[in-house]
Amino acid sequence: MIETEDLSKAFGSFQAVDGISIRLEPGQVLALLGPNGSGKTTTVRLLSSVLQPTRGWARVAGYDVVQEASRVRASVGVLNEHHGFYGRMKAMEYLEFFGQLYGLDLATSRKRASKLLASFGLAEFQHLRLGHFSRGMQQKLALARALLHDPPVLLLDEPTSALDPESAFIVRDAIQQLRSSERVIVICTHNLAEAEKLADKIAIIRRGRIIAQGSPDELKRKWLGPPEYEVQLAHACQTARVTLPGSLEITARGDDWLRFRPDTFTLDNPLVLKSLLEQGLPVTSIVEVPRSLEQIYLEVVNLQPEAEEILAG
Repeated sequence: MIETEDLSKAFGSFQAVDGISIRLEPGQVLALLGPNGSGKTTTVRLLSSVLQPTRGWARVAGYDVVQEASRVRASVGVLNEHHGFYGRMKAMEYLEFFGQLYGLDLATSRKRASKLLASFGLAEFQHLRLGHFSRGMQQKLALARALLHDPPVLLLDEPTSALDPESAFIVRDAIQQLRSSERVIVICTHNLAEAEKLADKIAIIRRGRIIAQGSPDELKRKWLGPPEYEVQLAHACQTARVTLPGSLEITARGDDWLRFRPDTFTLDNPLVLKSLLEQGLPVTSIVEVPRSLEQIYLEVVNLQPEAEEILAG
């Protein structure tokens, strides 16, 4: 549904996007992460045929972003960082107007607009002028506009920014509902917890290059190593004297807990539990230590330039 090879964009001597290669199958959600100015928004503009690449190529919904730009634009729904509202328009008028631009008849536009406004809690404001909308209301209306023509590709730039927790939940839930075998979604976000919850694939971009790419689990294994497990004890014990079976080693310990990294958890964890019980330790639980996308992100964005060159290829 989206495929790019060496996709690049330069503005004079400034290289905004430098050699991005991605492949997204129908049904997948990609979270594009990176610091401000890293190239995320420029990438979205390239994928939506707003900008033309200076090197490389991209196909979106089967269409070339340069040779078939009008077809690409008809196939994508874009939520921009800046919405470009017409302040004197009313919400329903605004969606009907964009329905015409998308080639929808008036009846279809009104039907879809009414459903989307209701979904985002804006139905009672459909006759209110956009100049009176709050920032959060504007964000939800912009998302409704992006969905109006039921596009197979969604490009969402900071979809929950400026939203209160309840509104952000509504938008995230809507994104979950939009997942289908016939659609792909690309989300640019600074919200790492949101990215980890919504995305099948993560791409971390720095200075226009993708430095790390893969599923959340793949990235955790590559950047953080095998998972650790923590043993919780019922009360403080002399954990300094505890040993583990075979070649397993304790990686950290406290008065009433210890951690280890198994080679194969389905084989090693039962052996660890048996050994600890035989040593008289009151084990209450063995659980995997949570590892967040934030840890990976900080590792990647703080790479030294020479390491970045190697990873970017």
